[in-house]
Amino acid sequence: MKTPLILLILALMAIGAYVAGRARSHALSRTSKVKTHSRPAYHSAYVALAGLLPAVLVLIVWSIASPIYIDRTVRATLPSDLRIDQASEALNYGTVSIVARGVEQLTEAEIAAAQAGTVKWPELLVSKAVPVAADVRPEIIQAALKRTAMDAASHKAMAAVCIVVAALGAFLGYRRLAPSFRARNHIEKLMLVTLALCSTIAILTTVGIVVSMLSEATRFFAMVPMHEFFFGTVWDPRFAAAGAGGEGGQFGLIPLLAGTLYIAFFAMLCAVPVGLLSAIYMAEYASPRVRNLAKPALELLAGIPTIVYGFFALVTVGPFLRDISAELNGLVTGNYTNFIQAQSVLTAGIVMGIMLIPFVSSLSDDIITQVPRALRDGSLGLGATRSETIKRVILPAALPGIVSALLLTASRAVGETMIVVLAAGVAARLSPNPFEPMTTVTVKIVNQLTGDLEFTSPQTLVAFALGITLFAITLALNIYALYIVRKYREQYE
Repeated sequence: MKTPLILLILALMAIGAYVAGRARSHALSRTSKVKTHSRPAYHSAYVALAGLLPAVLVLIVWSIASPIYIDRTVRATLPSDLRIDQASEALNYGTVSIVARGVEQLTEAEIAAAQAGTVKWPELLVSKAVPVAADVRPEIIQAALKRTAMDAASHKAMAAVCIVVAALGAFLGYRRLAPSFRARNHIEKLMLVTLALCSTIAILTTVGIVVSMLSEATRFFAMVPMHEFFFGTVWDPRFAAAGAGGEGGQFGLIPLLAGTLYIAFFAMLCAVPVGLLSAIYMAEYASPRVRNLAKPALELLAGIPTIVYGFFALVTVGPFLRDISAELNGLVTGNYTNFIQAQSVLTAGIVMGIMLIPFVSSLSDDIITQVPRALRDGSLGLGATRSETIKRVILPAALPGIVSALLLTASRAVGETMIVVLAAGVAARLSPNPFEPMTTVTVKIVNQLTGDLEFTSPQTLVAFALGITLFAITLALNIYALYIVRKYREQYE
């Protein structure tokens, strides 16, 4: 019995417990001379959760512990010549796992025929689209059969235990119902624990991401000195051939970081004025009819996939800038040679800025409209014009929220990949000329992790060093923005 089916059975049992608990609660309220402490909804919810939560907890623990126990047991059955070292054991057990997934697709008659020797195991597995070699060893087949049998037995036992625990928990919860029983207090405590658990999961997820990246980045810095990475000006990883050690190459961060910040700067230079001015227009000047049409139309830009923006940059914006630069150069010098390349920082910045306009506009519009009406009326009542009110009252009052919106937009710009690949290229160079191609940190993370690679060489581990650097930059932006938000929020409280 698979886990989804077990969850469905538990959900149906919880519904039944809920109905039974509600019926008992109504019966108690009719027959008891004492007023019940909690409403029927709390009584029924308590009975349902008393059966559901322990069963789900057993299911989670079993699902984690059972595979670990089965793996250790099956690995121990492999012959010693298949467990010479850790690498060979992992390789052979991977074959066992593949064969086991194929055995799960076989019928009992097919398994019996293979065990009797009527059909060969490799031929039978290949017929089920399982990639196994023709000379697969019998010990691996037997280990796969043992693993399949243990998996099936584990799922049956898990289903039985979960159903029994759910029934027992619901029964005990049902028996506890009484007019004086404080079901509401129990449910509220459970909700408090649930909210705290969700907050803890969010925090632990962030901690887990940081720890996993730091652990791999530490391995990278054990191979490449930190000063060469953070202060190097040449990016040339040079993937080495298999068995060559892979220690060659240069891993300078400066060209990638400069490209990331340069492209993000041009994107923000394009997105912030247009987005902020459009937000001011829609919030302060546009009629309700125009606003209801313009805002959804502008937000449609945010729903366009970034790969489409990349194609737009590659096919339209890049060639347009290249041709315009050739015409301008011809008019000035008589030499019709373009000085803006089709793939350049400027191309990527413009297209990325177009993509970011809805982020700035929509968020800033929501923030500006939340400024209290009394501030507007007070400014206009003192004789200020509408533009002066916007400049001296509304924008300063909305500044903390606008800073948050710009921070979100900047993070989006720093993390963009597809537009940069198609609009700015993948050349890691250090150049102040925005008319030439450059690349970003995210593009090189994708490049270093593309293909069938192992995390044993600096060429692959450098991706984690790049990732933790990007995380640190974003964290610094958040801390600075929080400082600004708190400073201006105190001013207008």
